[in-house]
Amino acid sequence: MEKVFLLGGLRSHIGLTGGMFKTIPAEELAAAVLQKVIEKYPCALQADGLICGNAVGTGGNITRLAALKAGLPIHIPALMVDMQCASAAASIELAMTKIGSGMADVLIAGGFESTSMQPTRVYAKADPRYTEAGFTVAQFSPDTTSAKAMLEGAERTCQKYGFTREELDAFAVRSHQLAKKAREEKRLQDVVVSVFGSECDEGIRDRMSPKLASRMPKLFTAEEVAALCREQRTETESGGKSDSKSGAGSENGAGFPNEKSAVTPLLTAANACLTNDGAAFVILVSQKALEKYNLQPETELLAGFEWGVDPRYSPEGAIETGSGLLQRCGLQPEEIDVFEYNEAFAVISALFAGKHPDLAERYCPWGGALAYGHPYGASGAILLLHLWQELKQRNGRLGLLSIAGAGGLGTALLVKNSKL
Repeated sequence: MEKVFLLGGLRSHIGLTGGMFKTIPAEELAAAVLQKVIEKYPCALQADGLICGNAVGTGGNITRLAALKAGLPIHIPALMVDMQCASAAASIELAMTKIGSGMADVLIAGGFESTSMQPTRVYAKADPRYTEAGFTVAQFSPDTTSAKAMLEGAERTCQKYGFTREELDAFAVRSHQLAKKAREEKRLQDVVVSVFGSECDEGIRDRMSPKLASRMPKLFTAEEVAALCREQRTETESGGKSDSKSGAGSENGAGFPNEKSAVTPLLTAANACLTNDGAAFVILVSQKALEKYNLQPETELLAGFEWGVDPRYSPEGAIETGSGLLQRCGLQPEEIDVFEYNEAFAVISALFAGKHPDLAERYCPWGGALAYGHPYGASGAILLLHLWQELKQRNGRLGLLSIAGAGGLGTALLVKNSKL
């Protein structure tokens, strides 16, 4: 394969649902950031294509719409990728594959999302899932149409491994504190741009503390969690498998509380990320493009990997996929200088800490999605931008990003600081 380099990229500030971007359609938000990318990296106008993720937009090839609104040359093709939360990472992996195979020299990849403008859809009346009220959350697993499927999966995972609320909240507090510090030190100033008058990432809580986290509302009642646990115990006892194939420490999982145990809800507004709006794009280039445009990139993309896990425990996807990529590349976790995992839920951070207790300082060192937010279709590109800056500023050599997606999926990318 040809070498593939990250030339650079930009992201918007990350807004809360109903926040600073509440009236901005997803494609308009994407177009505004794309225009900034073109200004900073003029070779984007010579791109062989635009590949972007979007999860809850209006449908169709919304990437093409964004490209046209941004003023990209009309001949540049555009492709929309929907792998839900892993969409942007999958888009980058696809772009990397095209360049690596010699099919392209310059590609723009990333993603964008507006949960504020998320449409309500309606199934056809002949569909047994039809309701007059319609739906906003797609079906991710054959066994449920619940709009809370992702939250239920996170709660199940928390219960399965026997974490406590205090353990989970500690990761949320850590994330906000590190993100606040990174903001104060302007660690991300080279990759974050203001659009539509934005001034900051809206989700970072400067005053987050264990006490404040403990006051955050639970996302499920004890009865709802008991039902989830009962459902999974029944399946396990009847011969079903609740653990994924190469479980992220699943052999050490505490298992679900038994029928007589008191069940404590663990998922809260502190240890689960909020919903968000945002856009992020990167430019990938070949060696040929480096020479043609006299470019000096700082990061090389080495490998990508995708994996599937039980959709009822979708947070495990981030851990499984990251470990799978390391195994495929013949690397030990200790060889990675920075891990950027999408901590959509604190249980992902807790699983990582349990699997790699000696590498905690290398994990999301500037905070993660629990603080910044998680604009689904954009998050993989946000992770890559943060990873690039972290490796550069920490003088690290290898970085790994991994992100779980709805339906029990994950995408991971391995990058190298090409200056070392």
